[in-house]
Amino acid sequence: MDEAIKILCVDDEKSVLKSLGRLFLDTDYEILTAESGDKGLELFRNTENIQLVVSDYRMPRMNGVDFLREVYHLRPEVVRIVLSGYADTAAIVEAINEGKIYKFIPKPWNDDELKMTISKALEYYFTKQKIIMLTKELEIKNRELTEINNNLERLVEERTADLMIQNRILTASQNILDALPVGVIGMEREGTIVQCNQKGLDMFKLEKGNILGMDRRESFPDEINSFIEELEQKKQLTSHIPSNGSGIVIKGVFMEHAGGQEGLILVLEEEEINNGNRQ
Repeated sequence: MDEAIKILCVDDEKSVLKSLGRLFLDTDYEILTAESGDKGLELFRNTENIQLVVSDYRMPRMNGVDFLREVYHLRPEVVRIVLSGYADTAAIVEAINEGKIYKFIPKPWNDDELKMTISKALEYYFTKQKIIMLTKELEIKNRELTEINNNLERLVEERTADLMIQNRILTASQNILDALPVGVIGMEREGTIVQCNQKGLDMFKLEKGNILGMDRRESFPDEINSFIEELEQKKQLTSHIPSNGSGIVIKGVFMEHAGGQEGLILVLEEEEINNGNRQ
């Protein structure tokens, strides 16, 4: 316990106060004394960090119950002990109920028992204060966690909204590509196919699930692969690929971004060839 211990003793008999003072001479407790309830309250109000109050029950003008009731109203955390030389059961019950008494000790007391009671009372006080402190810390942590959770929920909602917007944009972009009357194919530099619109799939009689992520060497005919290999050298290229009375005009461009992304884009358009003339 880092906190200095202060005990307030209130009794209208000076001899009792002296006896209590001598009892704790061998401790580090600071013993404060008052000869009446009024003086005890004045001292209590003007002294910080009193952990324990020991009061006589029968005192003139203000008895122990009235005094300890005021102590409770001022600082309910302070532990309260009553001393009394009267075996009055009703008074004991009243003192415990109205003064929120921790312990009722009869006079004359046993010094060892009283010292043990005081020790346990102080232990009770500091344990209770520790619980209060931990409870407050827990409340703060719970508020912090609630705030973090609320922020996470907000971030998730924002991220979900962003993803929904991105998905709508991607879907719209794909729909636009699929609506084009030409085939559009995109691939990474090493040859992995990452984009192919519906017209491109139709030209090669492929399904999107079977071509995306595939190597272009396994998916395209030799003529297209030869065109791609030439495109990698020339960076931009146009060619015609004849096929059974019809052909494909294929245009390609090498794509290179500042971020290091490289790839190739092909645009394919069907054309009819009649008597050697392209339509």
